[in-house]
Order: sequence, then structure tokens, then C-alpha cells
Amino acid sequence: MENSFYYDKELEEIKRRKLLEYQKALEEAKAKEIQKAQEEAKKQAILAKILTPKARRRLANLRLVKPELVEIVEIQLIQLAQSGRIPLPIDDDLLKRLLIEITNRTRKEIRIKF
Repeated sequence: MENSFYYDKELEEIKRRKLLEYQKALEEAKAKEIQKAQEEAKKQAILAKILTPKARRRLANLRLVKPELVEIVEIQLIQLAQSGRIPLPIDDDLLKRLLIEITNRTRKEIRIKF
């Protein structure tokens, strides 16, 4: 009977530790999610300042088809704008030219030669 008592206590302690670990993991995941949302909101605010509405719509439409490409383009647009290497605001025509240049560059990088 005494072994059963210790076994139950040990089992309860294991359950308590696992619950604490799970709660900590949930809190960390929630914190990361909040941080990611804040970073995305900041990025979108910068893009709203540097892109014309038509250019922003083009990126939003492109995100539906090629989200990875849009991520790359958005980061590059922000870097170009912050360094002053591109005229602001970025209109749709300039965005199209940049998209063509970026897609041509990425296509060349992906080619496999035998």
C-alpha cells in the first residue's frame, strides 16, 4: 500500500511537470506569434508609405500565387527605399519592372546544369 502512495505521488509530480512544460511552450509560441504579427504590421506600414495603392494591390494579388516571392520583394523594396536607391513612392510600373528583374534573377539561380 505504501508503494502505491509513492507511485501516485511520483505520477502526480510527473503530470505537474509535463503540464508546466506544455504551458511554457504555449506561452513561448504565443509570444513568437505576437512578435511576428508586430513585425508584419510594421512591414505593412512601411510598404503603405513607399508604395502607391495600385502597386500594393499588385503585391497583394501576387501574394495569392507566389507568397515566397512577395516576401523577398517586400524586403528588397524596403531596403531599397530606406537606402534611398529608389524613387518614392514606388508606382505600379516601377514595381512591374522590379518584379521582372527579380524573377529573372531567381530563375537564373535555380537553373540546374548537367
